[in-house]
Amino acid sequence: MKLDPEDGEQILDYFKTQALLTREKALLQASVREQKKLLVENAKLKTDIEQLKFQLQEKQRRQSKRNRKYSTTVSLSLPYHTACQIIDALSLEPAPRVDASRLDLRVGRILSARRHPLSESMSIQEVDVGENAPRTVVSKLGTKIQLEELQGSLAVLLCNLKACKLKGVVSQGRILCCASSDDCLELLAPPTGSAPGDRVTFLNYPGEPDRELPSKQRIWERLHADLQVDNKGVANYKGCGFEVKGKGLCRAPSLTNCTIR
Repeated sequence: MKLDPEDGEQILDYFKTQALLTREKALLQASVREQKKLLVENAKLKTDIEQLKFQLQEKQRRQSKRNRKYSTTVSLSLPYHTACQIIDALSLEPAPRVDASRLDLRVGRILSARRHPLSESMSIQEVDVGENAPRTVVSKLGTKIQLEELQGSLAVLLCNLKACKLKGVVSQGRILCCASSDDCLELLAPPTGSAPGDRVTFLNYPGEPDRELPSKQRIWERLHADLQVDNKGVANYKGCGFEVKGKGLCRAPSLTNCTIR
């Protein structure tokens, strides 16, 4: 059929419009498919992040129980599509240091010493560590140390152990001894010029001691093997001397190459 020129232009415009509509429809369908795909991927990512969040929270909960008996809640408030931001938002508590700086070691003066009424191998000391009142300490010094000779002498006291009852008497610390055997031990001696309350520190291990050592972490038991007296009689932790700043190093009175307990 022979068409009028004006009708031909209208028909061409019609086909152009139909072609554009078809293209837009195809793009829209592709967009819908992509959106569905993104929704599926986003749901999978959400599941993965929730699992990661749960694992991190579990690890943090176990770590917190071992450390200070408190729990930290990890919150997840960032969009799921930004995985990096989520990972940055989830942080674990850093592992606590385990070294001699956590020990609150102080010079103490033994005011009195007597045998424990319920144990021949134990004794009870009243020790001045520079506080308002002396501390009661129950020690296992054996039977060979003459208790009357301890009165007035200086010693090194571990002050941040949790107070506990030993044979019915509450002990508020631990007197450090040098020992080559159960029958051969002597008190670790602070340097000359020390006074009750002086801190014993370690040059290579700076830091403030715990207010109280967490019993579940067993800090003292973990550090004990590295507390030694060297061949010169100097007390040390991993080669770093027990030091009272400005006054000198702590020593064993006569023993060498032995343990500290």
